[in-house]
Amino acid sequence: MPRLLQLARAAVLTALLASPGLVTLPVVQVLSTRVLTPRPTLTMLERARDAALAGESPRIDARPLALEDAGPVPRAVVSSEDGLFFVHDGFDLDGICAAWKSNQGGGRLRGGSTITQQVARNAFLFQRRSWVRKGLEAGYTVLLEVLVPKTRILELYLEIAETGPRTFGFASAAERWFGKTPAQLTPTEAARLVYLLPNPAARDARGNGARDKARWIQRHLAPLPGEKGHEALEERYAGRPWWPPCPE
Repeated sequence: MPRLLQLARAAVLTALLASPGLVTLPVVQVLSTRVLTPRPTLTMLERARDAALAGESPRIDARPLALEDAGPVPRAVVSSEDGLFFVHDGFDLDGICAAWKSNQGGGRLRGGSTITQQVARNAFLFQRRSWVRKGLEAGYTVLLEVLVPKTRILELYLEIAETGPRTFGFASAAERWFGKTPAQLTPTEAARLVYLLPNPAARDARGNGARDKARWIQRHLAPLPGEKGHEALEERYAGRPWWPPCPE
């Protein structure tokens, strides 16, 4: 939805002109991620503190990971977490509506966060749910989409997503679970690591749940830019009206 992104750019420029002091810090934070990965994040500090209070080692395992060195991990992440990542503008209205309808219908509570929204939360904010955090998350999401290339947003996700107890990023997860670098992983192993994401402190990348998740991902691989099927995906999503967001 290019029109939505154009509106977002206009909103950012207006905010900068109207309240430069209020907006400058988030803009600088987001611009810095074009070349720097934020570490430690608030989540990393929180996990280290909790470990120290529990008498455990507060050491955080978070390693750099360039997109070109990530092997099959990016495709597994996009296919599982946000199949429309490369065509939406930070907010997947279809995903939000599906989550809303599921929650309203009494189904298992689910979120509708895109990869960009998760990067906004993981890089700059705290994990505790609140309306304040949601509002800040939306603002950072807009800034990321306006100021940072999609490929870099995905790379940030691969570096700072929580993937285990005091473990962040897929380079650390690949070493922890399989003794490999991400580039050495098989597609199945990469998909098993994605299984960890909703509850990394409790899930096992070698268990039956990870096996089932890997099978699901292999059946639902999302086309990436330049691949067959991606252009059709772009056209379908571009034609989706952004209002009303959840048509009956």
